[in-house]
Amino acid sequence: MSKTKVASKNKTAKLTIDNKSVFLPIYHSTEGESVIDITNLHSEANVFTYDPGFTSTASCESKITFIDGNKGILRYRGYDIEELAKKSDFIEVVNLLIYGDLPNKAQLKKYKQLISRHTLLHDQIINFFQGFRRDAHPMAMMVGVMGALSSFYQDSLDINDAHQRQEATRRIIAKASTIGAMAYKYSIGQSFVSPKNNLSFSENFLHMCFSNTAEEYKISPILAKAMDTIFILHADHEQNASTSTVRLAGSSGANPFACIAAGVSSLWGPAHGGANQAALEMLEEIGTSKNIQKYLKKAKSKKDPFKLMGFGHRVYKNYDPRAKILKNICQKVLKHTGIKNDPILKLAMDLEKIALNDKYFIEKKLYPNVDFYSGIILKAIGFPPEMFTVIFAISRTAGWTAQWTEMIEDPIQKIGRPRQLYTGNKHHKYGYKRSKKNTR
Repeated sequence: MSKTKVASKNKTAKLTIDNKSVFLPIYHSTEGESVIDITNLHSEANVFTYDPGFTSTASCESKITFIDGNKGILRYRGYDIEELAKKSDFIEVVNLLIYGDLPNKAQLKKYKQLISRHTLLHDQIINFFQGFRRDAHPMAMMVGVMGALSSFYQDSLDINDAHQRQEATRRIIAKASTIGAMAYKYSIGQSFVSPKNNLSFSENFLHMCFSNTAEEYKISPILAKAMDTIFILHADHEQNASTSTVRLAGSSGANPFACIAAGVSSLWGPAHGGANQAALEMLEEIGTSKNIQKYLKKAKSKKDPFKLMGFGHRVYKNYDPRAKILKNICQKVLKHTGIKNDPILKLAMDLEKIALNDKYFIEKKLYPNVDFYSGIILKAIGFPPEMFTVIFAISRTAGWTAQWTEMIEDPIQKIGRPRQLYTGNKHHKYGYKRSKKNTR
């Protein structure tokens, strides 16, 4: 048990089962809800808890990210996301997440150099892309190549070596943007563009995506800032599905590249990282502003499978603080790019206005979330919907590596092993038995 938990324990919960009482320790968070420690529940009462989706279960102790969904608060290591988005840059936030506090100027300069020296990929990894179909989803390439890194960088696979862990995290963060840019280039049939280490992280990503052998991409400070803000806002988000996947994979002792590849796979789902792509596809389905009321009616109907993507959040019951930041960025990007007549972007703005003033959405607290605005911004910059989740994955390597490192260094961490509520058949004796259910 960690010192933090011991210091915060000051009362217990009493659980009575069949006249037998079990006393469970209660721990208080620095901020947020308290937790009941059920570690010894099975040994003392011979029962498990049942919590589908683990929505009421704390799977770990963490000092990285704090969220208050009711108040619309998101903090990295105690710093409000609004302040970081305004004053920081992505690599400084990476350093903050992994090492626990903001670096001074000298430390940040050194860390940026340590990251940038790993932006290039091994030449054989570049050849690896030739095995993919040109029409493959860029996330399929992201998953495959990220996992393949473990076969090339075998000098940073020992999870018990602190230096190798740090080297692995720097490689993952640096190479993720290169892999993502290469996935984009490969999908549109263009030659790969080598990284430029004199550029910032976000500038370099835009350069690798939009430069080509015939023309150098002129990097706009406004678009670079928008890209950097998107990276910062998506860097970590507590114990979500993909982060929990990284921790679960890591709990087995798997190498860091394999763990991050598992996180990328989990992020791909439309209910998670794929939500920004799904939001834009939803807008394309709605088609024009004339159809908004029709689709809002469908979204309100319990019988209709249609869902209004980009609105509401499982954690935030207030305005997503990241969405507030991106709404402002979105307006600047649209003004800068001069995109005024794009029907999808116009539809998005009209939908936002109507939904924010609709009684149903106000009562359900279904505010536009980060996926709604990030999709609009990325489309305006020039990215196709298929790249949205890739960009999310590049951002989240910061949080994944920070969470993975914290887990490895936690003295009480153990291999993840959820239990189940078994509702299948009882014991059968082996033999032929005709079943109406078996229609083969």
